[in-house]
Amino acid sequence: MKLKVDLVKNDLGELRLIFISKEIAKELDLIPGGKARVIAGSKETTVYVAIDGDAGRNVRMSESLYEKLGRPREVDVKPHLIPPSVSFIRKKLGGGKLSKDEIYSIIKDVVSGVLTDVEIAAFVSAQLSVGMDINEMVSLTKAMVETGNVLRFEKPVYDIHSIGGVPGNSKVSIVAVPTVASAEVFIPKTSSRAITSPAGTADTMEVFAPVEFTADEVLELAQKVNGFIIWGGTLGLAPADDILIRVEYQLRVDPVSQMIASILSKKLSMGVQNLLIDIPVGREAKVESLEGARNLASLFTQVSDGLGLSLRVGITYGGQPIGYAVGPALEAREALETLMGGGPTSVKEKATALAGLVLEMAGVAPKGAGKKTAKEILLSGKSLETFRKIVEAMGGNPDVKPDDIEVGKHKVEVRAPMDGYVTGVYNRPITTIARAAGAPIDKGAGVLLHVKRGHKVKEGDVLMEIYSNSAPRLQEAQRLVSVLKPITIEGMLLETYPEYM
Repeated sequence: MKLKVDLVKNDLGELRLIFISKEIAKELDLIPGGKARVIAGSKETTVYVAIDGDAGRNVRMSESLYEKLGRPREVDVKPHLIPPSVSFIRKKLGGGKLSKDEIYSIIKDVVSGVLTDVEIAAFVSAQLSVGMDINEMVSLTKAMVETGNVLRFEKPVYDIHSIGGVPGNSKVSIVAVPTVASAEVFIPKTSSRAITSPAGTADTMEVFAPVEFTADEVLELAQKVNGFIIWGGTLGLAPADDILIRVEYQLRVDPVSQMIASILSKKLSMGVQNLLIDIPVGREAKVESLEGARNLASLFTQVSDGLGLSLRVGITYGGQPIGYAVGPALEAREALETLMGGGPTSVKEKATALAGLVLEMAGVAPKGAGKKTAKEILLSGKSLETFRKIVEAMGGNPDVKPDDIEVGKHKVEVRAPMDGYVTGVYNRPITTIARAAGAPIDKGAGVLLHVKRGHKVKEGDVLMEIYSNSAPRLQEAQRLVSVLKPITIEGMLLETYPEYM
């Protein structure tokens, strides 16, 4: 039934809800709380139905739903029928293998809004409990690419992507990307915002310049600079990924098959032909053992082979935070300090190691000499020069200095309770404390470490600083320090025997 569109005054956010009159509901055999299909040209979504006595012959919807449907003057409202993709999800839940067409049907219905969050959650859960083989992962990745936009560039495209899981990691790409670009290798990096970490690479880059661009603007950027770091969320690349991630976040799960498809689909949609995957390994990282990292690297490689993507994997140390800064503004400062010739050794080492592998893939550096070449570029000042050009092209201040970057106006210090040696700096507690302080939404919030594992400290020395623009949030972050114990210190004398003389 064709109905004219009217907008509701209240902001319903992302809630997919329409209001129709009781008479229209009866004609369409719809009930309050039931589901209907709303179609506007080539766009379709599934919505929930509410009854509004004043709707008349119109359908009322929120501004966000109206935008999602392309701002139509009228829409076709039909009863919701269970799509075939639901039976394919049940098949996977039962342990079956899905064909290419079955997977495409599921992903198409995810993007079009035909599947509800409950049905999408069932698909995610099936991947977690049953898993997918290589052919299914290849088909899943292709389906996610084919249901979104794909950008094409006139030159070979390279990229670096870390699976994350280690606080402080977002700053690495901000050093590595301009280093690669300085060698005339094209690296248009799309990055995500943080979901569970204190800072995604896009969050940190946004401290320097805007990161949201349209597809046409990205193509213009590519004419100005050899690399950039932007958020991929505004480009319509693999849109199923954003929907699936939202459901995964609610479930607090991240199936391996979906993670691989998520990363590779985004990169293929960006026209990437040559990709370096960074897998950090260590206690409280996403991957805690070298054996697990090798197995994951093998999966990435096999799926990439099926997609015709040239891929290399770097397994890196992830047993404690990278560098000393955790949180967008703090990490931006540390990245800029590193580009300027200072910065922590761990940031320099990881950034040049990853950049070096890309330079080897591109044939710019001989095999085994990539890191040396990348380090020479960084120390020469070329990386900084290129970074400033990137910032300017993206609309930021190219002359920014570390001290120009504002951090949280409130700060507390955490001090050593005793003399001794730092025996542990733990990823998860540091992440939790930084997020409690407000990161990444509060760009100035985060943690600045003063020590790493193996450092000698004296009673009263500053171990870490916590920053926030919210006094209540800072108070909560400070409370978590005593609960989570993010840093442990041990004295050299462990015990005496006998206890008393």
